[in-house]
Amino acid sequence: MKRTLTALVALAMLSIGAMATAPQTMGIVAHAQEAADIDTSMVQDMAIGNPDANVTVIEYASFTCPHCASFHATTFKDLKADYIDTGKINFIHREVYFDRFGLWAGIMARCGENAENRYFGIADIIYEQQGVWARQDDPNDIVASLRNIGKTAGLSDGELDACFQDADKAQALYAFFVKNSEADNVTGTPSFIINGEKYSNMPYDELKQVLDAALGS
Repeated sequence: MKRTLTALVALAMLSIGAMATAPQTMGIVAHAQEAADIDTSMVQDMAIGNPDANVTVIEYASFTCPHCASFHATTFKDLKADYIDTGKINFIHREVYFDRFGLWAGIMARCGENAENRYFGIADIIYEQQGVWARQDDPNDIVASLRNIGKTAGLSDGELDACFQDADKAQALYAFFVKNSEADNVTGTPSFIINGEKYSNMPYDELKQVLDAALGS
């Protein structure tokens, strides 16, 4: 998965007019550095559950991936009720950017101050509405839909404008994705790293068995 950062970041950056609700043009960010050379300290893992738990589950998912949306509509609800809300595990959601639209969604989900407090709520909406916003033909319409989701979560137009215009943050997000996905050998979504061991998507009953074994229960 080794690649330079230019392609997706260039496509992701939006030049938005002061009164616009959708992008007018795509800016070009002329960086050819590899992910290892990019400072990603501004990017934090988005986590819920018990940070001190003995079991950590990392989900690698794309906001544009139908299988990921299906996981969050079904399995994740049970996982959250049985293991996250009960404090049995620490759950981390890492975005995978296989396309520019997924990166746009990631930028929006992480937008604004205290983004970690609203991230999973926004992620739920992004997945729930994926069949609408991500399947539109016009990129302007896609961004307008993502902005509407952000505003539903309380973000202002000014905050969204600033986030979509932040080239450094977009580059750091993409580099963070590349570094982590290469380290964990992630090639498809959703994928899961459970206490360091990689698993592909699976039914909840199978996931439950893996987690119970890791928990020693």
